[in-house]
Amino acid sequence: MATKTKQRASMDMTKTLYKQRANKYKPKRNVFLNSIRAFWVGGAICLFGQAIQNFYIAFFDFNEKNASNPTVATLIFIAVLLTGLGVYDNIGQYAGAGSAVPVTGFANSIASAAIEHRSEGYVLGVGGNMFKLAGSVIVFGVVAAFIAAIIKTLIKLI
Repeated sequence: MATKTKQRASMDMTKTLYKQRANKYKPKRNVFLNSIRAFWVGGAICLFGQAIQNFYIAFFDFNEKNASNPTVATLIFIAVLLTGLGVYDNIGQYAGAGSAVPVTGFANSIASAAIEHRSEGYVLGVGGNMFKLAGSVIVFGVVAAFIAAIIKTLIKLI
């Protein structure tokens, strides 16, 4: 019985020692710098989106509401293209959540999953796996829109 107690104490000591050594070599996260990077890259993506929208308004005679659809489609196309070229991964490594929050991050998640599973075939590989990550976002968006529509309808009735 004493041997098992010593082994457990030895094992606990080893786990504690391991955690201490691992923490010693673990790189420190600079939260402030990461926040600044996420803020300016996410802001730059949104600024670029606003410039695209202004382009559609100025050159294609759209109004502000109608220009939003081609703007989003253009941003999605650019994000998928950059994902395919491997550039968006570098942006994501640098900016963190700043590159994931706008619609471009959503497009990147779908495109990267499709690229990763293309060797399994178009139906089971690409089609089956590209919405695994994005599926929860789509479901949440649909449910949130449904609830918002119900609330808006109830407010109009009152």
